[in-house]
Amino acid sequence: MEIKRIGVVGAGTMGAQIAAQSALHGLDVVLVDSDEGQLAEAERSNRRLLERRADKGTMTKEEVVSGLGRIRASRDLEEIATCQLVIEAVFEDMAVKRAVFAELAEICAPDAILATNSSTFPISRLYDDLPYPDRACNLHFFHPVLAMRLVEIMRGPETSDETVAALIAFADRIEREAVLIEREISGLIVNRILAAIKREALWLASEGYAEPEDIDRAVKMGLNHPMGPFELTDFSGLDVFYRIMRQRYEESGDEAWKPPRLLEKKVQAGELGRKTGKGFYSY
Repeated sequence: MEIKRIGVVGAGTMGAQIAAQSALHGLDVVLVDSDEGQLAEAERSNRRLLERRADKGTMTKEEVVSGLGRIRASRDLEEIATCQLVIEAVFEDMAVKRAVFAELAEICAPDAILATNSSTFPISRLYDDLPYPDRACNLHFFHPVLAMRLVEIMRGPETSDETVAALIAFADRIEREAVLIEREISGLIVNRILAAIKREALWLASEGYAEPEDIDRAVKMGLNHPMGPFELTDFSGLDVFYRIMRQRYEESGDEAWKPPRLLEKKVQAGELGRKTGKGFYSY
């Protein structure tokens, strides 16, 4: 299957940029969100990011206009009925995602590929009875999508080779490099490794071994990482990592994954990182 028309459900930062990256490479995109304001913000954000590229000379103004012109914003999920690939990119909440997939199962064509951008939940946990589970999988982009080249493709228990091949071709079409994960696992590859680093950093700080700033400096200088674990947690959101830790703890019962009080207090106080102006650092 050659994918020419895609649907993206969820117009937040990830969904908006997945739509933009796809549209810039000649694909027709339907971007769906129930919130009219969120759709408007997605358009403004994409235009701002792409016009900045045009100002720097890395793309032309004509490319910006034609790319944005391929994105159709809609509040009506029915408009994705003719899409060959639908990517769910809503809030990282299982109940919300399951509700979306229940609707997609009713709306989408039987040959459409249904994917989740989730890095937390394997695809098989997001539906009970898809009519074609061989065409469902995880397709995880990285923030910011317009800059990060990696895409993780993770098979579900019944994902077909044809589905995987179509998604690898799609990733190549939009100039993203795919890594295939052959079996389901929560967190996929990159976020599991990052989570382990963040968890250890939080433990060191919680137990008083070092301050977050010094842990970040050590990781950046000693491992040559561009950001330390606390800076990275601020960037992606303390609430996001808190949910990841809670999920791992509930799944495994491993006390090592129980969110430390240091993280819990900040989340309860609304100190979620860059998006709120304060996390482990102030912005």
